[in-house]
Amino acid sequence: FFCEAGLHPGQIIGGHEAKPHSRPYMAYLRVRRATKHNQCGGFLVAENFVLTAAHCQGDSIHVTLGAHNIKQQEPSQQVIEVQRQIPHPQYNWETKINDIMLLQLQCKAESNGYVGLLSLPAAPQRVRPGTKCSVAGWGQMSASNEQISETLQEADVVVMPDADCRRKRGGPWRSYNATTMMCVGDPEEGRSPFPGDSGGPLVCGEEAQGIVSLGSEDGIPPAVYTKVSTFLPWIQETMKKLES
Repeated sequence: FFCEAGLHPGQIIGGHEAKPHSRPYMAYLRVRRATKHNQCGGFLVAENFVLTAAHCQGDSIHVTLGAHNIKQQEPSQQVIEVQRQIPHPQYNWETKINDIMLLQLQCKAESNGYVGLLSLPAAPQRVRPGTKCSVAGWGQMSASNEQISETLQEADVVVMPDADCRRKRGGPWRSYNATTMMCVGDPEEGRSPFPGDSGGPLVCGEEAQGIVSLGSEDGIPPAVYTKVSTFLPWIQETMKKLES
């Protein structure tokens, strides 16, 4: 399914291969910046909108839906060009505050057994520390091993107290904001997203509560996720405005 005719995918640290097409909302983003190609994750929230991280923006983006193995041309895949990139207007490149972006697709995705939507929270809410959630993506395996995984990887992760991210010194945690961010991942369990997983969803229950945003260079959790519920008004207003 096509609207139109140098990636280094890998796997979630401490994760395992997901059951093929068990996460029909997952989106693989091929991001072009100048002469380079990068990758991110994302998730389908409407027929023609994907939610991802603002730091995934580029000169152009192609979205692949319905994928398990992103190195193969699976019959289930739908490849759609992004028509508009809408990063949050208050996104800060340095601190990664408000690290959220909507992608308006050039045409609507076809919902089927391989492609579907992920629900957003019904209202602003706080996910309690200790809550078990999951994360998935095609990101790098580890800081020392760039071996790629062609298939979608997933891992169970636990929501941590905000203080666990605030007490970390330097790095991405120096600007941690509990209003717009979530602290996720137990250091003792060692499961965490890594480069290439950015923009993927933190799924708690059946809802997207977070977006992969920041992590440590060594891949040791916790990692920082954008808190989706904080941005519900912006998400809804932006989609409504663009659709009209």
